[in-house]
Amino acid sequence: MAQKQKCNLNLYRDFLVANQNRYSGVELSRVEPSGQMSHDAVTRWLMKADFKPQDVWQFAKPLVSVDQGYLVLDDTVVSKPFAKNIDLARHQYSGREHREINGIGIVNLLWTDGTEYVPVDYRLYAPDHDGKGKNDHFRDMLDKAEKRGFTPKYVLFDSWYGSLDNLKAIRKHGWHWVTDLKCNRLISLTPHQFVAVSDLDLDDGTVKRVWLKGYGEVMVARLVLKNGDTRYLASSDLTLTNYEALTNHWQQRWPIETFHQGLKQTTGIGNCSAQRTHAQKIHIFSCMVAFLKLEKIRQQTGQTWYEQKAAITRPATRAYLANA
Repeated sequence: MAQKQKCNLNLYRDFLVANQNRYSGVELSRVEPSGQMSHDAVTRWLMKADFKPQDVWQFAKPLVSVDQGYLVLDDTVVSKPFAKNIDLARHQYSGREHREINGIGIVNLLWTDGTEYVPVDYRLYAPDHDGKGKNDHFRDMLDKAEKRGFTPKYVLFDSWYGSLDNLKAIRKHGWHWVTDLKCNRLISLTPHQFVAVSDLDLDDGTVKRVWLKGYGEVMVARLVLKNGDTRYLASSDLTLTNYEALTNHWQQRWPIETFHQGLKQTTGIGNCSAQRTHAQKIHIFSCMVAFLKLEKIRQQTGQTWYEQKAAITRPATRAYLANA
């Protein structure tokens, strides 16, 4: 009697890469090449595999230059609209949806040089399980990044993560940051006379050196977006006096939005129906590893993540059409 095939990370990762819309253990058991693996083997692996978020580094490390590029932090929500019984899912605000949704929150740390998209660490936002908020995860990942030898050009993040504790944590690492400040953040041009940054007289195209309350000297500028929204950019780098340079550095945080979209559209990260926390964690870890495989091939060949997936199914579609 043939021995039943066991599931493993490489098999599960490649299944996530190859599949288009059916990411269940049952589907994997149907397409596994030996035909000797049951869907229960997939379930057992999801429940017993021992991977932690920081383990993604072993797959990401060959794709980055720790002494170059940017570290970008942001969070995303993996939607679980019908998953009332999944332990990790909770109602939380989604920036993409602009409303609260039921889902699993993930705080991500991305390395980029402006053209590459490499997740080097992540944390699940599950305060009911670990008592940690998003800002705790923010600082934990930066601590880990320093131990791994990162010396980024800048650490980039949006105003939600611009608390004094976070800014001071970055300074403690000896790094500089660029972010956008909330319009009510207090700054001063004259000692002890603070005003909201939105009330500061900032001419278009200029950068001013100011005192950020509770932190110290920073550079600030006003940016009006094409849709009319205004952003108040700030950096701890006091040599960053050129307006175009400051805005260009700030715009390098957008690759994390591209990463979030790609992760959700190419790996099936939101398509695991397992109710148990551990199984969801291993599925999410596997999706990160699957994305890194797609990104590695993109860096080597220039083929997009989406084109790589299409190339897998295109021969089958062509054969079907030829015989339909």
